[in-house]
Amino acid sequence: MFKILSSTLLAPGVKRLEVEARDIAAKARPGQFIVIRVSDKGERIPLTIAGKDLRRGTITIIFQAIGTTTTALFQLNAGDRIRDILGPLGCPTDIQKAGSVAVIGGGVGVAEVLPVAQAYKEAGNTVIGIIGARSKNMLILENELRQVCDKLYVTTDDGSAGQKGFVSDVLQNLLANGSHIDLVYAIGPVPMMRVIAAITREHGIKTTVSLNPIMVDGTGMCGSCRVTIGGATHFACVDGPEFDGHQVNWDELLQRLNLFKQEEKISLDKFKTECKCPKE
Repeated sequence: MFKILSSTLLAPGVKRLEVEARDIAAKARPGQFIVIRVSDKGERIPLTIAGKDLRRGTITIIFQAIGTTTTALFQLNAGDRIRDILGPLGCPTDIQKAGSVAVIGGGVGVAEVLPVAQAYKEAGNTVIGIIGARSKNMLILENELRQVCDKLYVTTDDGSAGQKGFVSDVLQNLLANGSHIDLVYAIGPVPMMRVIAAITREHGIKTTVSLNPIMVDGTGMCGSCRVTIGGATHFACVDGPEFDGHQVNWDELLQRLNLFKQEEKISLDKFKTECKCPKE
């Protein structure tokens, strides 16, 4: 059992939990993730490690309540415990001194951008941050990223904060205006990453994306997280989750992500009907 030390609401339906997990914190590196099980009867889901505190022996996870498990996790608060946490899993981000690095996050994907941006900055890079959300109230970690990035651009779909539009618009404008970028790192909704990869391909800029396929065991045994990269099959849990954005079969990834939408809805509806947990 893993004790939750703090619980913070970052945006509607989005929480940050600091969880006591000393062994995981000692080994975790940017880009890696954990697999959690909230209760004895719960499913296993992957969540990115959004930070760690070695002194306190804690890891930070940031997530949005969307499905059954994230909704159950959202209802936990400081003092509660998570049944199982496995990690750190996946390959860490390949942090190098590349020069000028643009880190791009959309929605809750911004949670992973923060530790990656910090690592690239510590490696001596100039870090350009681009983050986006549907609206101002859904933006997360803006202040934290301003302290890390040399320049931070903010976008919202409705224009309620920052520039109206998408993170891809900012990247496109920067490149059109002659900004030099050596490397792009992107994480967020699949359509967003796909557009980013298309833009950088035109400019010949190396692009790393962090993928979020359906995952069960997180150790390469079930095969549910398979993705096609450059025509070859890879398992995101052990070969990734980060890959060359120019080599991803985006159509296949989107198709596989939609495989169990109906079952996921049935499960969530049942959970909301039966659960007696207090709501926030």
